[in-house]
Amino acid sequence: MAGDNDKLASIYANALVELAQAKNALDTVHADVDSLQSAFKDTPDVKEFLFNPMVEEKKKRDLMKSLADDAGLSKHTLNFMYLLLDQGRLFSIAEIFDQFEIQYCKLTDTQVATLRSAVKLEQEQQFLIAKKLQELTGSKNIKLKPVIDEELIAGFVVEYGSSQIDLSVKGQLDRITQELNDNPRLAVA
Repeated sequence: MAGDNDKLASIYANALVELAQAKNALDTVHADVDSLQSAFKDTPDVKEFLFNPMVEEKKKRDLMKSLADDAGLSKHTLNFMYLLLDQGRLFSIAEIFDQFEIQYCKLTDTQVATLRSAVKLEQEQQFLIAKKLQELTGSKNIKLKPVIDEELIAGFVVEYGSSQIDLSVKGQLDRITQELNDNPRLAVA
């Protein structure tokens, strides 16, 4: 069943990509998808309302229109959301958006990286990290997904593909501990 949902999400995501490309609005629709993903994450009540089978379709459409107006979403994205509602596929929106992101990144040669840091990093810091990562990977574009991880103490960890760059204090302490465990002569008696 999970495989069917992934396949279905991929089909809808592909349709959204094709629509966006045909309307020369791929970057606009991508920005819309990012906004909606944030809205669903930051306000779970919205998602709950839209997924509730007891809520009338008209009320869901009104909420979608309101969301689109507030976030400045394109008509293409709003119409796509209406299509999902009409087709009874709104419950798959998270998977569809994830698949859209994958397809968008392939089309635009974008490397997605998770940036875990102990505190929220400034835009300029994120820009410098993205620029350095772009040099390392050779990717045309870098998309950072910032995550706060207080266990890092200070510094940051960048994870991309199957690689990781650990410049956190916790990572340094872990490496020192491992080194001491591997070489007992270094340990102070």
